[in-house]
Amino acid sequence: MAGEENFKEELRSQDASRNLNQHEVAGHPHSWSLEMLLRRLKAVHTKQDDKFANLLDAVGEFGTFQQRLVALTFIPSIMSAFFMFADHFVFTAQKPYCNTSWILAVGPHLSEAEQLNLTIPQAPNGSFLTCLMYLPVPWNLDSIIQFGLNDTDTCQDGWIYPDAKKRSLINEFDLVCGMEMKKDTAQIMFMAGLLIGSLIFGLITDQMGRYPAILLSLLGLIIFGFGTAFVNSFHLYLFFRFGISQSVVGYAISSISLATEWLVGEHRAHAIILEHCFFAIGAMLLTGIAYSLPHWRLLFLVGGILVKEAKQVLCYAASVNKKTIPSNLLDELQLPRKKVTLASVLDFCKNRQLCKVTLVMSCVWFTVSYTYFMLSLRMRELGVSVHFRHVVPSIMEVPARLCCIFLLQQIGRKWSLAVTLLQAIIWCLLLLFLPEGEDGLRLKWPRCPATELKSVTILVLTLGEFSLATTVTVFFLYTAELLPTVLRATGLGLVSLASVAGAILSLTIISQTPSLLPIFVCCVLAIVAFSLSSLLPETRDQPLSESLNHSSQIRNKVKDMKTKETSSDDM
Repeated sequence: MAGEENFKEELRSQDASRNLNQHEVAGHPHSWSLEMLLRRLKAVHTKQDDKFANLLDAVGEFGTFQQRLVALTFIPSIMSAFFMFADHFVFTAQKPYCNTSWILAVGPHLSEAEQLNLTIPQAPNGSFLTCLMYLPVPWNLDSIIQFGLNDTDTCQDGWIYPDAKKRSLINEFDLVCGMEMKKDTAQIMFMAGLLIGSLIFGLITDQMGRYPAILLSLLGLIIFGFGTAFVNSFHLYLFFRFGISQSVVGYAISSISLATEWLVGEHRAHAIILEHCFFAIGAMLLTGIAYSLPHWRLLFLVGGILVKEAKQVLCYAASVNKKTIPSNLLDELQLPRKKVTLASVLDFCKNRQLCKVTLVMSCVWFTVSYTYFMLSLRMRELGVSVHFRHVVPSIMEVPARLCCIFLLQQIGRKWSLAVTLLQAIIWCLLLLFLPEGEDGLRLKWPRCPATELKSVTILVLTLGEFSLATTVTVFFLYTAELLPTVLRATGLGLVSLASVAGAILSLTIISQTPSLLPIFVCCVLAIVAFSLSSLLPETRDQPLSESLNHSSQIRNKVKDMKTKETSSDDM
């Protein structure tokens, strides 16, 4: 009732300004159109009904607590990127040879090249058949050199890697000679962890709270990230990667939810943008550390130690701003004496407005994820090194995400999303007319130098990832603001499911279909997402939806205002 009286008082306080235009009102007795009512309702409702925003204003809109809250997301964001992309650097390609150390028993002074010439069969072109070996014979060295060996078989005693400069999972667990598919298994397990983690941590964050979910996800990063360095089998490595992926998506959901609800206005947008910038910095650090470290286990040791420090610092940040909260604001936060409807996952189907918003957001998330992975895989097809594929896009992602500050301030969430999606459509259309791979460089544009065409294609791919990085940051903020507080984390988990589904589709379609089809699908999906994004409402300068009936309350107030204004004009 107090909120309604304040709402009415605000309407009456504007009568003085209306009297200044009395002559104009007399000429137009019904000049207060529905559009004017909605505009006035927006200003009044934002000021009066957003009680938690008023409370934050009293506590300190961006004080010590909020500053610590934002700063403490930096290290976990770096480590999330660290663990998310680690698979790209621990599967360094190694050339294997069958272990034929048996010949050293009869020729202990043989060099490595002599040993390979005597015990490894060769192809007609003179190259070694790395997955075959000559079977041991009870001869002396002179007889072996004179008569040679004839009987071949697959490797009996494992493999050796004489040209390897680093220790990777390839030579650690012998993922060669028919075992290469296990690299794809690691990616599948990581995606499966993202799918399950999206559901689990979405529910945990809404049921247990944001802070416990953050601590749980950080604990998971410590256990599974640090523990990966000590696995003794590839299957155990897959299990730990499965756990890491759940912790990564769990931290993303819980931290975004916490920042959305503890920060207001542009501070919220700046915090999420900075968190994503540090995610890109984490990808850059991963590339540099992976390039310098000689062993893959050291990579996970470094990541695990830094996450442990982040958890300790997060637990230490317990103080708040030194301001006094007015008692009337606390009184306004008391729940009304009526039955409170508990929210559940089923509300995403029962609530029509929430269902529509979730479906549109899922479509956009699916498109963005599919397009981003498609661009990354396309760059790999062009033979670009793994370090270049991560360093250059990560460097460009930082200014791309910072550009979101300008876009969000000038044109709002809805139009920022539309602009970034339009850019993605343009880059995807350009890719339709560029070579698809190293063979296409000569076939599609025979009169142009292959190196120039390859450079142009890589440039377009990089600019496409630049645009999508902006889209991801804008839409992360937009999604968190569109969802009601009671189901915000669960909704983020559901749209994360769509994101992972898009990534899985890109991995599947680009490996089993013609090279032009994935780009065409990307263009179609981007156009559909661009069209559907127009159905979403603008959230800039709007209070967060606290419950499922938030929009219905606004519609009721619009009807009440329209009725009262009509009767006032008649009098």
